[in-house]
Amino acid sequence: MKVAVIGAAGWVGRAVLENFAGRHEVRAFDCSPDAWEVYRRYHGDWEGDRVYGDVSDFRAVDRALEGMDGAVNLSAYFGYEDPSEDNTRPFLINVKGIWNILESARRRGLRRVVQMSSCVVRRPDGLFLSADVRSVEGDLYGITKRLQEEVCRQFHDAHGTRIIVLRPCSIGDSRLGIARDGAPARGGINWVCRHDLAEACHLALENQSIDFDIMHTASHPDADQYCNTARSRDVLGLEYKGHFPEG
Repeated sequence: MKVAVIGAAGWVGRAVLENFAGRHEVRAFDCSPDAWEVYRRYHGDWEGDRVYGDVSDFRAVDRALEGMDGAVNLSAYFGYEDPSEDNTRPFLINVKGIWNILESARRRGLRRVVQMSSCVVRRPDGLFLSADVRSVEGDLYGITKRLQEEVCRQFHDAHGTRIIVLRPCSIGDSRLGIARDGAPARGGINWVCRHDLAEACHLALENQSIDFDIMHTASHPDADQYCNTARSRDVLGLEYKGHFPEG
């Protein structure tokens, strides 16, 4: 499949590029050539098809999706660096960005969009988290990630866009034993290895039976008590191979 990977130079993006090698024809999209420097020490250079632009710019996204069969959106703006009320980037990157991807996918007739969402695994009041039960979010990042899911739901309902949303929480690398910031990864029920997420993206792209779904992704077996991680195994066929030491 010809796949545009949005946010390809990031923490999960580099694992996806590694996973897709020899399986998909990839076009990597990110904000600038400098984006590759962050994780170069772990991965070296990537020499495939690369395009640059702002995910909040529809024309840039539409050019990236030209000729593609599918898209994986890994782009995210956390907003921790600038928590001020004047910071519009979380809305532009997280919400306008997914609208751009889905609208371009609709116009171009892409077969599948995979969206990387975000979710806690254990909800404080003990409610079981499913595709229809959201975690409580009060900060700007959490709210915009929930809004991404709603945009996906609306595009599926209105246009029949085939979308699978994945909900990870804490994303580490079990092979390197580190978290996204390079610190040691101390596991728990919230954790998932980025290489398992990359495999989930592959399986979602290849899946022919699911039109729309939202699935939690966590490797710890106890996560099944709190959220629908089992669905990612039973329906998507994901086998979690990465595990972390208890922290």
